[in-house]
Amino acid sequence: MAAEFLFYVFALLAVAGALGLILARHPMNGAISLVVTMIALAGLYALLSAKLIFVLQLIVYAGAIMSLILFIIMFLNIRKEDLPEERGRWLYYIGGSALLIPVALLLIRAVKTLPGVETTIVGGGFGGVKEVGLLLFSKWLLPFEIVSILLLVALVGAVVLAGNRRSES
Repeated sequence: MAAEFLFYVFALLAVAGALGLILARHPMNGAISLVVTMIALAGLYALLSAKLIFVLQLIVYAGAIMSLILFIIMFLNIRKEDLPEERGRWLYYIGGSALLIPVALLLIRAVKTLPGVETTIVGGGFGGVKEVGLLLFSKWLLPFEIVSILLLVALVGAVVLAGNRRSES
């Protein structure tokens, strides 16, 4: 019962943070809303007994990456007069809601037709560093290395493009 209550609390916080991110006019308010969403997602991971993903979500995403994003926003020193005027902003929100509501109703209807299954608590080793590491470096080694190379190529490409812009200026 407590887990179900916590699930609803974390889900509500995640949705509220995501809405705050979309509706916020100032980038700093949007970034703080994103922090709320990431912390709520970490709570959902904790409820799923995924200890490693819970810790990584808190330390890497809600901690390090969001600190970097907030630092960049503060470094840019964006004021209200720097932001563009957004005419008809609410029309976009209404149009997006009109498109999203039927999809949400369809998903709710599909979920309600799923058969009920009793949930069970997973074993003590689920979601730990050792288990994820063993699986990652045995069964998923090739995809892991391909993603590593892809990220390295993207990083080199970003440095090259940044160097080209600097030389043109």
